[in-house]
Amino acid sequence: MLKLLGYCKSHDFANSSRLPRTAKSNLESRTRFMAGPLLFVALVLCFPLSSSSADVLSEGSSLSVEKVSDFLTSLDGTFGAGFHPVGQNAYCFAIWFNKPPCRDNCTLVWMANRDHPINGRQSKLSLTKTGKLILTDATRIIAWETNTASLSPTHLKLYGTGNLVLHDLEGAKLWQSFDSPTDTLLPLQHFSKDSKLVSSRSQNNYSSGFFSFYFDTDNVLCLLYDGPEVSSVYWPNPSLLRMEAGRSNYNDSRIAVLDSLGNFSSSDDFTFMSADYGSLIQRRLKLDYDGSIRLYSLSEGGESWVVSWQSFPQPCLVHGSCGPNSICSFIPSYGRKCSCIPGHKMKDHTDWSLGCEPEFDLSCNGSDVGFLKLGHSEFYSYNYGLFPNYTLDRCKNLCLEVCDCKGFQFIAIGTDQPYTTYCYPKTQLWNGHREPSYGGEFYLKFPKAPMSSYNNPRKDYKLECSARVEQLNREYPKRLENSSLKIVLWCASVIGGIEIFIIFGVWYFLIRTRQDSRPIGGYHLAVTNFRKFTYAELDKATNCFKKEIGRGAGGIVYKAKLADDRIAAIKRLIDANHGEAEFLAEVNTIGRLNHMNLIDLWGYCVEGKHRLLVYEYMEHGSLAENLSCKTLDWKKRFQIAVGTARGLAYIHEECLEWILHCDIKPQNILIDSNYQPKVSDFGLAWLLNRGDVKYSKISRLRGTRGYMAPEWVLNMPITSKVDVYSYGIVLLELITGRSPSMGVHGIDGKKVMQRTLSKWGKDQTETDITETRMGMIVDPTLEGKYDEAEMSVLVKVALQCVQEDRDARPTMGEVVQMLLHLVEIQ
Repeated sequence: MLKLLGYCKSHDFANSSRLPRTAKSNLESRTRFMAGPLLFVALVLCFPLSSSSADVLSEGSSLSVEKVSDFLTSLDGTFGAGFHPVGQNAYCFAIWFNKPPCRDNCTLVWMANRDHPINGRQSKLSLTKTGKLILTDATRIIAWETNTASLSPTHLKLYGTGNLVLHDLEGAKLWQSFDSPTDTLLPLQHFSKDSKLVSSRSQNNYSSGFFSFYFDTDNVLCLLYDGPEVSSVYWPNPSLLRMEAGRSNYNDSRIAVLDSLGNFSSSDDFTFMSADYGSLIQRRLKLDYDGSIRLYSLSEGGESWVVSWQSFPQPCLVHGSCGPNSICSFIPSYGRKCSCIPGHKMKDHTDWSLGCEPEFDLSCNGSDVGFLKLGHSEFYSYNYGLFPNYTLDRCKNLCLEVCDCKGFQFIAIGTDQPYTTYCYPKTQLWNGHREPSYGGEFYLKFPKAPMSSYNNPRKDYKLECSARVEQLNREYPKRLENSSLKIVLWCASVIGGIEIFIIFGVWYFLIRTRQDSRPIGGYHLAVTNFRKFTYAELDKATNCFKKEIGRGAGGIVYKAKLADDRIAAIKRLIDANHGEAEFLAEVNTIGRLNHMNLIDLWGYCVEGKHRLLVYEYMEHGSLAENLSCKTLDWKKRFQIAVGTARGLAYIHEECLEWILHCDIKPQNILIDSNYQPKVSDFGLAWLLNRGDVKYSKISRLRGTRGYMAPEWVLNMPITSKVDVYSYGIVLLELITGRSPSMGVHGIDGKKVMQRTLSKWGKDQTETDITETRMGMIVDPTLEGKYDEAEMSVLVKVALQCVQEDRDARPTMGEVVQMLLHLVEIQ
């Protein structure tokens, strides 16, 4: 039985081609001559592979974006799969609910190329004879493909569950859409440790957004905000322990599933039931663009979707809801509402996720600034520290002393006096929300002069939805006839004799034309969250790399003035053999680090073999340059010790990608204008997955002689304790002013053999340190001016850090706790 899939009128042939008039006439006459006896034979020869059922795509067949009828439908009619418009002249291959039937505004459940839309002409999805699905754009660029291969015939089938499966001849699954979900989970679709839901960018923008749903490495289902600048887990409640949040991480299966009756269950003990549990209706669990997980059920009439469960009845608890420097308020009759905090304006009137920016400059002089109270408001996380039992005035003074402090959270807990108070100074203002029942208050740091003009605590802006559409430049190869004519003439030429030479010549010309056409620019651009500089820009900014301000094993650092007048430090990497993809992946990860004691990476350059990093410039240079200066008094040294420990604890234990620095030394600790330390020169050192930080191996030595832990030399497993050891050596330098590279002598005046700084420090403190003995080991440039309690703690911490047994050393988090405990006591 033959299935007629199309036809072509003779007048269309002449009108659509660009042949001369005589050629058109001859073409028409030949076509009419062949139309009777040859058309039937041509259809038999050319369309046998297209005789598949509506739910199957056979090997060697393809679906075209230009044919509205080219799509698959499951046998029960519930799901459809084909090309769906996502913008002007932009399409994605997708799966959607086909009940009720839809065309352009369908309920999508899966997309293959959400971040790489294809052209609305000449693009297609093909199932090759080698068993691979390939989605190609008009310019032959592969937008998406499956990593599959098969020696036996294959076919693609759309099932009534919404699963699109690639089978081989024996029915084995080579690939299935259920293994790579986008933002939706369907009933009976298993969600595992290798699965992840990623929200769309907005309601009308289907590309990947900022929110993801996944199993964390502790086996617990989590929701993550991964924005352009910061990242944070916001569900389950990050202020609670896993068990307090009703989760269990004592499992290794990491699997979850939504059944057909509306019950969701996960291996971490998280379960819920839909409000309409028990009904056999269509459902879908979706991570929406606003960061909330919702279960949707199809209404009885099948005309609309209703929410039958959601993770956040209060949407303002989702991190990143309104961007930085903004307040999220929930109004039941209106929904989520974003507002800028006083003195700030909306950064982009079309996108709240970018938040607000200040309209004033804050001075580091405490006498020039004050505080503006925002009642019932909270900014979650990004604390400078936690300070219990601080009075309001003491908390204000603490924030005034820290130049980077943007304000502080102050809350009193308890019903009876005296209350327990908590002070949280903030270096960044993210995840702000206002709730009338919240008992805490936020105090915004503000210039004193214009404070009276900002009595209104919030400033409202409305989103401006622009109707302007920027269309991508599309270039198409010129064709001499339409596709129907080409198919008919090519097939008929097998029987018609001379026709094959004419059609073959046209076909050869088209193929050569397409091969010579080049991909449209922009398909291979790296997606990063900070600036990519050109080499010419950095060459001009550094005045041809003339002013060198430092160098090390990893590269040379130059002072530069960028086009926007910012002063920067440009590091030119010596080892420029990184592959571009690897370099960009590592730079992107380091660029996301955000901590007041880590150097800010502003951008990068990758051109040919050039690999450059653009950092903020530090006015006071490195700790190594300041150690011999009398300006580095004891208060500044202790501040540097605490700040460096904070920065290392962050990269070891707190950020999403754990990092070992592997080269901690005074040259890599920079000092800003307030003598706050910033750990620098990661050198793309060593990025770790969360589960690998406790036991790992590195193929080659890293670090600087004198600061390297014994594990490097003894070829032992490398852990975060190598940075702890190096930090201990730096503390001994801060205390004694002695460098490990020059060796040390005894303090009794006798000439003895030189020893390592760590060995010398242990020898001098084997007995209790008296005031006289302490005075002998302290850096002479301090002239005896130091705090004895702080000195004693710093010496003890340093000696614990430089233990030869790595298990005897504390973690950087424990070091921070020891130092902060002393600060709290004082």
